[in-house]
Amino acid sequence: MRIGELARRTGVSPRALRHYEAAGLIASDRAANGYRVYGADAATRVANIRHLLEAGLTLDDVSAFRSCLDGDVASAPPSPRGLEIARERLAVLDARIAAQTEARNRLARRLGTLPDQG
Repeated sequence: MRIGELARRTGVSPRALRHYEAAGLIASDRAANGYRVYGADAATRVANIRHLLEAGLTLDDVSAFRSCLDGDVASAPPSPRGLEIARERLAVLDARIAAQTEARNRLARRLGTLPDQG
């Protein structure tokens, strides 16, 4: 299937598909006219990539799962490496949330000290 059809089937933009391909997560062949042509398994791979990205992983993180992107990633038990990656990503997200919460609290405290503008 061509990139437009894969995009329609998966709900992912052609730009994102090209990005996944550049990252080595999906592959295409080139037709005689230069168009990308994806195999039937590409839709499953894209769905699994999206599942992992929506779980908070990055494309670099997802690359560690290349060997299992053609299966049922959503219901498969995580590997030790998968758990390690998830824990690392969770720690990064927790740190970002803490930093954003502190920034929000500083702003709220500052706004609380300003005279009423109403």
